[in-house]
Amino acid sequence: MSGDITRTRVSTDLERLTTHAYTLEILDGDGDKGELRTIRNRVLRIGTSPDCDLELDDETTSRLHARIEVDPFGHRLIDEDSKNGTFVNDMRIRDVYLTPGARVRIGGVHLRYQPGEEEVEITLAKSNRFGRMLGGSAAMREIFAVLERVAPTDMTVLIEGESGTGKELVADAIHQHSKRASGPLVVFDCSAVAPNLIESELFGHVKGAFTGATGSRSGAFERANGGTLFLDELGELPLDLQPKLLRALESKMVRPVGGDRTVKVDARIVAATNRNLAKEVDAGNFRQDLYYRLAVIRVVLPPLRRRAEDIPLLVNHFLGELELDERDVQVGYDTILKLQRHRWPGNVRELRNFVERAALLATDNRLETRYLMPPSFGDTRTENKPEADPAQSPTGLALADLDADLPFKDAKARLIESFERAYWGRLLDKTNGNISAAARIAGIHRKSAEYLLKKLDLRPSDQA
Repeated sequence: MSGDITRTRVSTDLERLTTHAYTLEILDGDGDKGELRTIRNRVLRIGTSPDCDLELDDETTSRLHARIEVDPFGHRLIDEDSKNGTFVNDMRIRDVYLTPGARVRIGGVHLRYQPGEEEVEITLAKSNRFGRMLGGSAAMREIFAVLERVAPTDMTVLIEGESGTGKELVADAIHQHSKRASGPLVVFDCSAVAPNLIESELFGHVKGAFTGATGSRSGAFERANGGTLFLDELGELPLDLQPKLLRALESKMVRPVGGDRTVKVDARIVAATNRNLAKEVDAGNFRQDLYYRLAVIRVVLPPLRRRAEDIPLLVNHFLGELELDERDVQVGYDTILKLQRHRWPGNVRELRNFVERAALLATDNRLETRYLMPPSFGDTRTENKPEADPAQSPTGLALADLDADLPFKDAKARLIESFERAYWGRLLDKTNGNISAAARIAGIHRKSAEYLLKKLDLRPSDQA
């Protein structure tokens, strides 16, 4: 592919990369043959995981198999350490620039790549920080460029990303760079409040509204008046409360529980979730109208393993924040390489914990990777490693392995995923791989069951 398909322009604060959209034609596959996808994103991730941009239903394809990335030289296809390799024109590749008409094989699926005529402009911030967020990678600078434009407005923002990627830092930076910075930033964690109390905590209540309501109390919406309301872990909001949240967002009015009057509120909404809400909508777990109301601007934070080039910057930053009694802890080149190869299931939060632990325990003032969390602990997001059969585990929940050094959210997320994996593994075993029967026993929609099984990488055919 020739270099004239992309060009770069640099302004005072932004770098603009002008490229062309491209198409991927699916040449084979059940139900997908002949389908033509037009791609305009800077990065396209390909695999069987529900979180991939191009999700393939093929047992020989890895969960995250490969990605196509735009850079100043063209469209670059990169294999993600897949099980069965990535091939271009029958040659196995690791990293290659695609040429017009190239035939790409991902697992057992064949694709044809073709650059198009439509121009696409990708904007990157020149700075490697926004608020308290750090990152010199293209993935983060693309996000910073969006946030720089969005923060001064009153637009609603939805932040998606795995636990530990820094969603709360995004919300804080949006608030601090907005015209509401002098107002309150109120954080409401939907996963930390009992379902029967969420409505009261969000909208407030009047005296006597329920047992224990000895006085009136303002909810999160009222407390955020004139400022920003950050709805964290929004994917945990019960379905029956979602229409009430939608009504409050659209009318900018709330009715306290037990009250007969409405209260006008003026708060900017920033929401965050570690789920893919668009797919939760498809599975029937989240209201479509509420999703569209929240995802006016959608920011997806990449996991640390997909921006490993940021690790040296982050390590040095975390070391600089530590009080080490004037010790100067050094980080060797080999150590950085090992850190970049680590999977980081806890993302930036896990990296920070590692740096603090390793710096305090360092010998000869050198950071050592032996203080990394054992890879066996909960790294359920590693795409290509073999996994034990959850149906054979006595409990499926390694409670004894829980690390008290982990933040509550990380420990809870790992425990829940262990439970889901054990529960669905046993259901599939019980029903001989029949998803419909398993969904009926679980009391959820079949689509929800299919989504969960894909997320957990459990294949009914394997169970059967």
